[in-house]
Amino acid sequence: MIIPMEEDKSLGLRLKSLRGKKTQEEVSKVIGISRARYSHYENDRVEPDNDILNKMADYYGVTTDYLLGRTNEQNQTIKEESSIISEYRKKAIEEIHKMSEEDVNYFYDLIKRIKK
Repeated sequence: MIIPMEEDKSLGLRLKSLRGKKTQEEVSKVIGISRARYSHYENDRVEPDNDILNKMADYYGVTTDYLLGRTNEQNQTIKEESSIISEYRKKAIEEIHKMSEEDVNYFYDLIKRIKK
């Protein structure tokens, strides 16, 4: 898939945008690198290794694919989890339709107890 140019951002631009009002010093301390090194990433002078890239993604709450410009979805994992949950719900409903009335009532009581 080709991302339109206006949405195609470099790692550096995405880092600057995510950092917002925080200083490079604040972010670099949490990630465990020097401010100068972080600055090099924001200015696209160098690229981070996988370990640093993962720390940045964790810190900002985004995916590494987002940081690398492979997607414009910051939290792709949330969509994937939603899809999995929806699939489980469909399967659960299918199984409920196969149950006797007595089993459905028992199942419903179990759900109520779990929610407490």
